[in-house]
Amino acid sequence: MKIKFEDDLSYQLDAIGSITDIFSGQESNKTMFTVEKSTGAQMVLGTVENELGIGNGLMLFPEEILKNLNSIQVKNGLPQTKKLKKDDYNFSVEMETGTGKTYVYLRTIMELNKQYNFTKFIIVVPSIAIKEGVYKTLEITKDHFKGLYDNIPYDYFIYDSKKIDMIRNFAVNDTIQIMVINIDSFNKDSNVIKQERDQANGYRPIDYIQQCNPV
Repeated sequence: MKIKFEDDLSYQLDAIGSITDIFSGQESNKTMFTVEKSTGAQMVLGTVENELGIGNGLMLFPEEILKNLNSIQVKNGLPQTKKLKKDDYNFSVEMETGTGKTYVYLRTIMELNKQYNFTKFIIVVPSIAIKEGVYKTLEITKDHFKGLYDNIPYDYFIYDSKKIDMIRNFAVNDTIQIMVINIDSFNKDSNVIKQERDQANGYRPIDYIQQCNPV
């Protein structure tokens, strides 16, 4: 037996559009970056041999993002945000239980890639049970999304502090990369993700992630 997913539910498409429209006016863009280690173990943009990665490149100014956001808020009957700080882009789409939230945000990933060529995405979950559920949904929707999006290649994985090389792969691959991570994995300074590791060439794994400018 195979699960069949509907791809034309209007309320789901509206939710997806409410996210993708935030970046209206953004040209498809890939940003190449390298990382180098400087004094104090700080990660900065630079040009270090064999340390190449690919990140999301956002070209819009805060006022352009704000204009897009206000248009979405008006359309959905919501109060308008008055001001946005640069890089303070934390938005939410709220949906009722049972309406397909997981499907919506996974399909949003595909749309953000299709429309703007964004490739780096992180799904942060509050518990192990939800983490496993998200991974299972990624598995069972793979054929569905490949059918909708011209067989686009993409990789997904659950963050494992014992497999730091997966973070390196996340940074350097130019296909869609989806990392599923539990919030407890990075909310303390003692977490492996915030420590310098030999497997990450002496860098902190979280620095690789940050340089990707992920959604």
